[in-house]
This record gives sequence, structure tokens and C-alpha cells, in this order.
Amino acid sequence: MKFLLVVVIFAAVTYLAIRWMQDRGSGGHTAQRRPMRPKPPTRPLAPDDDEAFLRDLERRRRKQQKPQPPSDPDG
Repeated sequence: MKFLLVVVIFAAVTYLAIRWMQDRGSGGHTAQRRPMRPKPPTRPLAPDDDEAFLRDLERRRRKQQKPQPPSDPDG
């Protein structure tokens, strides 16, 4: 049982030491880590999912359907 505990502690210390050395990189500079998975966009992907786009589209539609007042030819 004690032997297993020693092996687990040794493995953890070895892992952390190797990880630390990889982070430092060569020459003592911090190495770049592997890029993470790209984050999902915060905006909707399609226009029909964007509430602001749909609202603007509805305003434009109403504006085009609104009858134009007849222009006064006399000025």
C-alpha cells in the first residue's frame, strides 16, 4: 500500500516537473501552449436567428408598404 502511494506521488511530481519544463521552453522563455478549441461565436450565425436583423427587416417592410402621401403639385 505504501509503495503504491510512493509511486503515485512520484508520478505526480514527475508530471508537474515535465509540464513546467515544457512551459518554460528552451532558453528560459515561456513557450506557447497548444491553441484551444475555437470558442463558439456569441452572435447568431444566420440572419434569421438575429433579432435585431429581423426587427430592422420588419421596419423596412412596413416603411415600403406605407402609402406615400400624394405630393402637392402646387408646391
